[in-house]
Amino acid sequence: MVVRTAEAFRKKSGIDVRTGHRAESIDPGTATVSGRNEAGRPFTLPYDRLLIATGADPIMPRRPGFDLPGVAVVKTLDHARHIKTMLQERPIRKAVIMGMGYIAMEMAEALRMREVEVTMVKPRAQLLPWMAPELAETVGQELQAHQVQVRTGFDVARIEKSGQGLSVVAAGNETLAADLVIVAVGIQPNSQLAAAAGLELGPAKAIAVDRRLRTSNPAIYAAGDCADAYHVVTGQKVWIPLALRANRAGWAVADDLTGKPVSLQGVAGTAVFKVFDLQVARTGLSVAEAAQAGFQPATTVISASSRAHSHPGASPIQVQMVADKNSGRLLGAQMVGREGVAHRINAPAVALHAGLTVEQFSQTDLAYAPPFGPTWDPMLVAANQLLKLV
Repeated sequence: MVVRTAEAFRKKSGIDVRTGHRAESIDPGTATVSGRNEAGRPFTLPYDRLLIATGADPIMPRRPGFDLPGVAVVKTLDHARHIKTMLQERPIRKAVIMGMGYIAMEMAEALRMREVEVTMVKPRAQLLPWMAPELAETVGQELQAHQVQVRTGFDVARIEKSGQGLSVVAAGNETLAADLVIVAVGIQPNSQLAAAAGLELGPAKAIAVDRRLRTSNPAIYAAGDCADAYHVVTGQKVWIPLALRANRAGWAVADDLTGKPVSLQGVAGTAVFKVFDLQVARTGLSVAEAAQAGFQPATTVISASSRAHSHPGASPIQVQMVADKNSGRLLGAQMVGREGVAHRINAPAVALHAGLTVEQFSQTDLAYAPPFGPTWDPMLVAANQLLKLV
């Protein structure tokens, strides 16, 4: 996952890369960044333009025992190496994963491949609250089929040392034994430097930027997981930290700084992740998000085949599609299946960027061949059913 080394930046691109330097403050008045190097000596660097790309950090609850050995987060390569070292150095038979999001699901699979007993816990009642219940049930069944225990309504109050292992204690004193606890309850933007410099913050305290990635100070840009974005469906500011937006925003800042002004349309929140043999994907708004944004949501859930029915190897794909009753506009889609989900989600994502109605989307000319899908693609089946409601 290391795409380029610091030395490659120095030699091939002529960029003055200073590793081991910690930026501690930004002074927009003097246009300087100050901090300390790895030897502890202070430094101050002037700028004409500044890019803040400080990313995001995993959330670690401030509760008793979360600093114990055997409690880990997963965000960086160093975090992954630390977990692998623990697995190699001592017997890990039971793991508790706090959270049920993308990272938590992938960690559950990775640990089960090592024959570790896994229990996933979260305080809320739903497995995936943003997902249609029918689709979330399929994900839950996949976890159960691979002996992953799912405990919703389990609010961790503290973690205690217990012999050679750990005890994960809920608010009602119910206890789960564990040799390893992985905290995967989300991430938060690293916006503290920006806030201290007086820059405006947006949703989730991410750094607020315009479509050119400029902050409230036009000489300062922000890009990546530390910055917010516009949602292409609602037009409102959101914080959805995903890889494509981070990369695209970095390139856009570079273009803008070198005299090629860029205006980014925004994000649809398109994402896909793997849960054992399932592919799970989403784009746009859920029903609840659509209602919260002021739309009158209509929704349908269908099940269709991943291939032509006569072709061997076909499996079900479940699709939820959401639209606005008033305008007929497509608002979002979710999919779950064993094949053909990861790339199918890109079709409704493009439709959201184009502002298509469900009727317009239902008329799109999608590819057909028996090994890859039925004549009527599951996307079109869902759109045709949703047309009856808008």
